[in-house]
Amino acid sequence: MSTLVIVESPTKARTIRNYLPKDYRVEASMGHVRDLPQSASEIPAAVKGETWAQLGVNIDADFEPVYVVPKDKKKIVTQLKEALKDVDELILATDEDREGESISWHLYQLLKPKVPTKRMVFHEITQEAIKKALKNCRTIDEKLVRAQETRRILDRLVGYTLSPLLWKKIAWGLSAGRVQSVAVRLLVTKERQRRAFHEGTYWDLKASLVQEKTPFSAQLVNLGGTKIATGSDFDPATGKITAGRNVVLLTEQQAVALKERLTGKTWNVADIEERPVTRKPAPPFTTSTLQQESNRKLRLSARDTMRIAQKLYEQGYITYMRTDSVHLSEQAIAAARNCVEQLYGKPYLSPQPRQYTTKSKGAQEAHEAIRPAGSSFRTPQETGLGGRELALYDLIWKRTVASQMADSRQTQITVQLQVEDAGFRSSGKRIDFPGFLRAYVEGSDDPEAALEDQEVILPPLKVGDHPKCNDLEAVGHETQPPARYTEATLVKTLESEGIGRPSTYASIIGTIIDKGYAQLVSNALIPTFTAFAVTDLLEKYFPDIVDPSFTSKMEQTLDDIADGEVEWLPYLRNFYLGEKGLETLVKEQESQIDATLARTVALENLDAKVRIGKYGPYIEVENGDGVVTASIPKDLTPADLDPKQVEVILRQKTSGPDQVGRHPETGEPIYVKIGTYGPYVQLGDKTDENPKPKQASLPKGVTPENVTLDLAVGLLALPRTLGVHPVTSGKIQASLGRFGPYVVHDQGKEGKDYRSLKAVDNVLTISLERALELLSEPKKGRTSTNSKSKAALRELGTHPEEGSPINIYDGPYGPYIKHGKTNVSIPEGQKVEDVTLSTALTLLEAKASTAKSPRKTNGKSTTSKSKSSTTKSSTKSPTTSTKKKDT
Repeated sequence: MSTLVIVESPTKARTIRNYLPKDYRVEASMGHVRDLPQSASEIPAAVKGETWAQLGVNIDADFEPVYVVPKDKKKIVTQLKEALKDVDELILATDEDREGESISWHLYQLLKPKVPTKRMVFHEITQEAIKKALKNCRTIDEKLVRAQETRRILDRLVGYTLSPLLWKKIAWGLSAGRVQSVAVRLLVTKERQRRAFHEGTYWDLKASLVQEKTPFSAQLVNLGGTKIATGSDFDPATGKITAGRNVVLLTEQQAVALKERLTGKTWNVADIEERPVTRKPAPPFTTSTLQQESNRKLRLSARDTMRIAQKLYEQGYITYMRTDSVHLSEQAIAAARNCVEQLYGKPYLSPQPRQYTTKSKGAQEAHEAIRPAGSSFRTPQETGLGGRELALYDLIWKRTVASQMADSRQTQITVQLQVEDAGFRSSGKRIDFPGFLRAYVEGSDDPEAALEDQEVILPPLKVGDHPKCNDLEAVGHETQPPARYTEATLVKTLESEGIGRPSTYASIIGTIIDKGYAQLVSNALIPTFTAFAVTDLLEKYFPDIVDPSFTSKMEQTLDDIADGEVEWLPYLRNFYLGEKGLETLVKEQESQIDATLARTVALENLDAKVRIGKYGPYIEVENGDGVVTASIPKDLTPADLDPKQVEVILRQKTSGPDQVGRHPETGEPIYVKIGTYGPYVQLGDKTDENPKPKQASLPKGVTPENVTLDLAVGLLALPRTLGVHPVTSGKIQASLGRFGPYVVHDQGKEGKDYRSLKAVDNVLTISLERALELLSEPKKGRTSTNSKSKAALRELGTHPEEGSPINIYDGPYGPYIKHGKTNVSIPEGQKVEDVTLSTALTLLEAKASTAKSPRKTNGKSTTSKSKSSTTKSSTKSPTTSTKKKDT
């Protein structure tokens, strides 16, 4: 009997094929094959005239969705239908979560199989797991499908109802979302706090002491029995000590005077306290904690983390990566404990197997935490992985293994020292037994190094000792504004508030950045002025939409629908059509919203108006001559826009740019200007004869006030030609780009090879020798999938005609051959080591000939197209009788 198995991706198909009998055929659906219409062109002709057509959901017919097959999926659906004709059985083996269940349901509705159909789910792609899954197939879970569909409809209602309102009132192209808008509000709230923040200054003393030739340090903590003020004692709204705090606030003069008074005085150990501390390992990863930790440690975005984890799962390296659960199976616990015993020894094994329980009520996306796949865990070195895939697998492996290790035992040591009426404190830490810290330390990639960093050794001290003070320093401090959200902290906040689902956080954060609501700068998510305007409007007219508690309750209701505890249709009716429903509110409020006010961002302590325009945010100020407007540079954040910045921006608009001098060779004036992308220098004036005068951005850290004539001349001379490469004779230049200063080697047909300059290098003075040294270093690519930034799996040789290299690389869909800009996949079933140069040339030639000869119709190159027709489907899945529209 022949069987067709359908999974989501080619990688997953290739992996699972290895564990199935020969008469099983595995094909990929390439994700969802059906969805609500994404554009007007996708709306079926049969419903195009309906008032609800753009929404894609028939509100009047019990919120019936209209599903269509996107153009790029029609060929895949056709291929799957063809494959189904020759088999005796169909197995739908998409992912085990709600999204996967929905994909299987849609496949069933589209394919309309006449052969027996089963639903197969598995948590990892290993031989044992696949064999077990084959024996335990089930039918499609109607509750999961309904929960996903309700969520999809709800998101469509919010997005397609509010987004057009934002287009009318603020700017075209903006979007609102059930979870997205709440996340944007969190960013805006944090930025408002930074604007309202008032800096406070305080001083204290730091002592460098020595006892029995062992140095240690101590900090001033009290004076005359009263606590010394620290940052936590300040009110961020005033920059002054919080009312009611009994503390001593030292000024610089007082700190210096105290230092002089205590210099040369006798120090006395007044008290020593040793306190044992036990630390337990963190539980294995969930989707959320994996995103947080990979962002902290590996600087990976949530989107990149999920993309890499998906690939690791599909290749059989880890278990399913969309899960809210920290539970480990008995098999996983045994594998982890075996790793601990083999690599670290029995003393490092926890006395009893550790089992973790999930605190989240909605933890139901999967039955197990993210861990290495299989009944025995491959060490990171045994996987053969590289780059970011290896780094992420290493993180998952360490976290899982550490979860079964013994507790870490430490001793916290606190020493109180007295010198006259001043009290100092010195803190130390002794690691008595590292336990799980041998394998995994949160926030560090090198556990052994982190272990050393955690231990703070103090000399042997006892009460009554008189250590010697070698130095006493007065140290000034400034309180810091609230830290902006990083992807890690935003994910943590969203999860703790119960907003959205961890499996969606990556796409949500990506959308926030893509839509221009936030910029990612040095790992911080900085909201834009547009985000302020949108949040202001939603807070004022649709407060529930951006209320975290309301959104959290909505998420819980969706979970209850999945559990069958709540009816989906009454909930949707009340949310959208109720007395306080979304549609009702939009109709009532739209006429009340003034577009001019909606495009105006109100900022405290700023007389100038900030407005959102067609080309971005700008400042508007009235003076004696009328209204003056000026664009706000993109790198100027809402928290940093103050009256001084406004004055600088407007002065350039009204008085013209500042001139730093004249070019020593041409005599043309050189100006310092502020543009959309920040400050820059310009040579000469813009005229009809010179419409595009030469410009150069200022390097990072250089402000317009610091620009000298020499610096400006040097920047305008970029790119600098340093010489030629001794091997290739290619030109080598130094210049300044979007990501900072760099050197580039022009390799002709092979392209250009770039290296960023180090902190010690100067783009205006770097030599050819130093550039060659940088170019000889391995390239650190921005993505591990870029073949130029990673080693080839095999080097086949050079092209006989062009002389350029032909190599094999590992790509997202398996190994492929690369020659110049042409890539071609290795044929199914052929091994990398069996590919010869001759074989590669044949494949490349076939690819080139195919690319050069597209089919033509009426003189125009076309691809196969077919008009879609709309039909009403009442086809039932094994457990589903819900009526849908499909195309």
